[in-house]
Amino acid sequence: MNYQIQRGTYDAYGDDAMNMKKIEETLSAIALTYGYVPIHIPTYEQTELFTRSVGESSDIVNKEMFSFVDKGGRNISLRPEMTAGVMRAIVTNKLYAQDLPLKFFYCGNVFRYERPQAGRYREFTQFGVECVGVSSYYLDAEAIMLGYNSLLMLGFPKVILKINTIGDSLSRENYKAALKEYFKPYKNTMCEDCQRRYDTNVLRILDCKSEEDQKIIANAPKIENYLTDSAKEYFQKIIKILDECQIEYEIDPNLVRGLDYYSQVVFEYHFVSDQGVNLGALGGGGHYDNLLHDVGGPSLSSVGLAFGLERINTLLKEIDPDCYEKTTVDIFVVHMGNETIEHAFYLASSLRNEGFTVDLTYENKNIGAQLKLATRKKASFALIVGENEIKEHTYGVKNLLTQEQVNVAYEDLVDYFDEHLMEEHHEG
Repeated sequence: MNYQIQRGTYDAYGDDAMNMKKIEETLSAIALTYGYVPIHIPTYEQTELFTRSVGESSDIVNKEMFSFVDKGGRNISLRPEMTAGVMRAIVTNKLYAQDLPLKFFYCGNVFRYERPQAGRYREFTQFGVECVGVSSYYLDAEAIMLGYNSLLMLGFPKVILKINTIGDSLSRENYKAALKEYFKPYKNTMCEDCQRRYDTNVLRILDCKSEEDQKIIANAPKIENYLTDSAKEYFQKIIKILDECQIEYEIDPNLVRGLDYYSQVVFEYHFVSDQGVNLGALGGGGHYDNLLHDVGGPSLSSVGLAFGLERINTLLKEIDPDCYEKTTVDIFVVHMGNETIEHAFYLASSLRNEGFTVDLTYENKNIGAQLKLATRKKASFALIVGENEIKEHTYGVKNLLTQEQVNVAYEDLVDYFDEHLMEEHHEG
């Protein structure tokens, strides 16, 4: 049988897999500098966890979840996002009893049954952070800056931060009432999703992508006219911090994000190509107050953000195909076949124990073929092992970039490679 890859999934290998690993490592390293620590959570949870936390009016719950009934008759869903699982883990393990705030970062596969697009898949990798337990505009600003600086560090030449406030609970109730009044005459002419959102969460109409509906949305009431004084002040303090830290931003009054649990500040990171085309959101997040309580914990404020790694990887490769290191080998051991392969094997093992990346072939290839293989593997050096080299404990070392070759004694190999590989990496 010829097995086909499933629609909306992909295989990553070689340089592409290295790129994904590099993105994750970079984001993790930056999160650590902000005081976040890693958390790992299950790939699947009770379906109700997501319907309760993400919100039944969201597209994720309505259209995109991979759900099933397990052998015990339980309703289970593959996680469509990670925040709900982190909140559940905090409640399950009573982590809220520790020093607050809790600051976690995560990276793992999530699943959404949506139409596959460039850099967007039905199974994809999500990196995110969650800061839980303390309500502070400083923490909100810190999370926004973490995401912004992370994208610059990854190699995006210019990041556009879009930001908005959807206010506190009183602000949102007043605003929802105004939106319902405004959209009421248009309800039956709008798309099916907007008609549903009118009854479930009218705020979500603002997120509609339909061109016809966007014409109606353009004249809708703006949240700024319905904010309480405290909500206005909270948002302005975040804006002030961003100004003082020279973080560029655009206030987008229609930005509401796709999840129902957000309150106060919400934000997205966009990238515009050299041709001036907005390539869409790279990621985003926001503040939320009631999510931990909704899944059985105490009422604690939180802020979080998330990125899709595949989308970041796709766009970075378009910006600069050489932005990441390629899969390379420090040393490729070249041997003379059956007479020397055993020695070559143990020599390679010894060098690996010293921290070098080392490869060799176990086929009986001639020296020329092995050197070509070493070049294809982007090896820096070839270490030549013949019978005379074994007897004299001295080996030929060939620089595959310059083609220069020198003889190096066995006891000097580690120092030689340490010095010359460091020079090569520095020059690169």
